[in-house]
Amino acid sequence: MTFSEENYLKSIYHLTTSANSEVSTNAIAEMMETKASSVTDMLKKLAEKDLVHYKKYQGVSLTVKGKLAAKMIVRKHRLWEVFLVDKLDFSWDEVHDIAEQLEHIKSEKLINKLDDFLGNPTEDPHGDPIPDAHGRIVAIEKQLLSELHINQTGICVGVKDNSSDFLKYLDKQQIGLGTKIEILAKETFDLSLKIKINEAEMTISNKIASNLYVKVL
Repeated sequence: MTFSEENYLKSIYHLTTSANSEVSTNAIAEMMETKASSVTDMLKKLAEKDLVHYKKYQGVSLTVKGKLAAKMIVRKHRLWEVFLVDKLDFSWDEVHDIAEQLEHIKSEKLINKLDDFLGNPTEDPHGDPIPDAHGRIVAIEKQLLSELHINQTGICVGVKDNSSDFLKYLDKQQIGLGTKIEILAKETFDLSLKIKINEAEMTISNKIASNLYVKVL
């Protein structure tokens, strides 16, 4: 596959994972920041390779072959993110763009050795699951912080938004994976939350809370 084909497969995988259904060409075009006509041309190529199920004016989904291929791309991306953070001391807001380049390395032997070298991690630095060499994923029990009730406490296990700006904001607030967050109050007007972290109290917006995954204690 070309780099472009791999990028499309990964985008379709992420869209189908979040929507749990077939996705439209417009949704793919928006994620890929390209024209719908370009998406249609690519989907035809992927369908010819038995990587997607595609019919004009209908949604697109991955075939079994396409889903496994997409998982292997995601696997490489997230393993490289772990390597960059754990072994080269990159911050979690720096690694996405670099991993975007490294995920296209073809050597399966290299990726499997990298996996073993890192201790076979099941999550990347943002809390997203890493598929194993067979495409299996260990499910992470989580829900959005915005869904918790007053007096509930959760441990941060991931982020929904992994943009650099959001991750930098979390660093400023000393919020990261493993951070314990207690809900002290919730405003009915804007759903902002008063929370406690490391004995410090602060208020965060609903937008922030809606992009943080936690495991309820």
